[in-house]
Amino acid sequence: MTEQVLRTLMRTTDVIVAGFFSPAAVAAVGLADIYARLPLWFGLGVGDGAIALSSQDTGSGATANRDEAVTTALALGVLAGVPFAVFGLLFDQAAISVLGAEQDVVLIGASYLAVILLSSPARHVTLIAARSIQGTGDTRTPMYVNLGGNTLNIGLTVGLAFGIAGLPEYGVVGIAAATAIADTLTAGAFLLVLSTDRSPITLVRPSDPIIGKQLVLISAPRIAEGLSEVVAQFPFNAILLAFGTEVNAAYHIGMRLYQQIAAPLSRGYGVAANVIVGQALGRGEPDTAYYDGLATAALGAITVGGLGVVLFFQAEAFVSLFTRDPVTIGYATDFARAYAVATVLIAPYAILAGALRGGSETRSPFVAKVTGTFVFLLGMTYVGGLHLGYGVVAAYVAIVADYVWRNIVLGSVYVHRGWIERGTRMMRERGSLDATGDE
Repeated sequence: MTEQVLRTLMRTTDVIVAGFFSPAAVAAVGLADIYARLPLWFGLGVGDGAIALSSQDTGSGATANRDEAVTTALALGVLAGVPFAVFGLLFDQAAISVLGAEQDVVLIGASYLAVILLSSPARHVTLIAARSIQGTGDTRTPMYVNLGGNTLNIGLTVGLAFGIAGLPEYGVVGIAAATAIADTLTAGAFLLVLSTDRSPITLVRPSDPIIGKQLVLISAPRIAEGLSEVVAQFPFNAILLAFGTEVNAAYHIGMRLYQQIAAPLSRGYGVAANVIVGQALGRGEPDTAYYDGLATAALGAITVGGLGVVLFFQAEAFVSLFTRDPVTIGYATDFARAYAVATVLIAPYAILAGALRGGSETRSPFVAKVTGTFVFLLGMTYVGGLHLGYGVVAAYVAIVADYVWRNIVLGSVYVHRGWIERGTRMMRERGSLDATGDE
C-alpha cells in the first residue's frame, strides 16, 4: 500500500506541477493521460493474469508452471508496448484534438503524450514483474523497487519542469520525460531482480501452450475492462469540455485527489485479496479463499470510507493545492466530494474484483465496469447534464451511481461461488492443483 501511495503521489505531482503553468496545462495532462492509460491497462491486465497464476501455482507448489507463466507474460508485455510507443510518435496531436480541446490544450497535450508513451514497453515490464513477484507472497521487493522508481520520477518531474538542480527546463514536456526515464530504469531493476536469487521466480523459455492460453483467457477480460473505461473517458471528457475547460480541469483534479487519498488503500487491498485468495485455492482451501475475500472487503469499506470522510470535509483545502483559479476550485471541490461519497463503494468493489481475479474470474469485473461506466457514468452525465439541463451536477451523481451498480454485479457473482470452480478447473488443466513442488 505504501507503494501505491507513492505511485499515486507521482501522478498527483504531475497535476500539481502542471497547475503552476495554467488550467490548460492541467487539462492537457489529464487528456493525454487518457491515452496513457491504454498501455497502463494492458500492463495491468497481463499483470493480473500473471499474479493469478503465480499465486495459485505458488500455493500448490507448481513452481515450474509459475515460472513459465511469468516469463510468457513479460514477453507479451514487451511486444505489446511497441505499438503504443509508435502511436504516440505519429498521432499525438490528432489524439488530443479529436477530444474537442482548445488549440493551446492540444499543443501542450500532444507534446506530453508523445514522450510518455515512449516508455510503454518498460511500463509493461514493471507492472507485470511487480505483480508476478507479489503472487509468490513477496510484497516487499516490488515495493522497494517501485519506491525507488517513483521517488526518482517525482524528483525529475520537478527538476525537468522548472529547470531545478542544474537540469534543463522543459515545462510540461519535462513532466512526461521524468516518467519515461523513471519507467525505463524501474523496468531494468525488476529484470535484474528476476535474474538473481532475490526472487523465487526463474525466467525460462516458454513451451506450454496451455499456460499461455490460460494467461490470455484471464488477462483479456481485464484488458478489455480497462480499455472500456478509457473509451468511455473520451465522450465523458468531451461532455465536460462542453461545460468549459475549467470544468474538465476540475474533474481531473477531483479525481486525482481521490486517487491520492483513498485509491491506494483500495488498490492495495485488491492486490492482497488477489494473492491470498489465489494461494488459498492453490492449497485446496476454497472456503478459506471465500471468507478471506469477504473479510478484506469489509475491512476496506471501513478504512477507505474513513478516508473518504476526510476528503469530503477537507476537499476545498486539498483542491487549492492544485490550482489558484477560483472557478476551477469550485467545480473541483464538488468532484472531490462526489468521489469522497463513493469511497465506501469503491473499496469493496476493488477488493471483490481482486478476490475474483485470484480465482481466475476476470469476466464479471469486466461486465460490472462496462455496464457501470457506459450506463451510469457516461449515460447519466450525457442525458442528465446535456438533455435534462442539470449540467455538471449529473456527473457528480453518476460517479456514485456507477459504483453502486458495480457492487451489485460483483456481489451477486461472488456469493454464488462459481469463480471457485473456475479457478480449480484451470489449475487442473495445467497440472498445478496437486503439485508438491516441481521446480
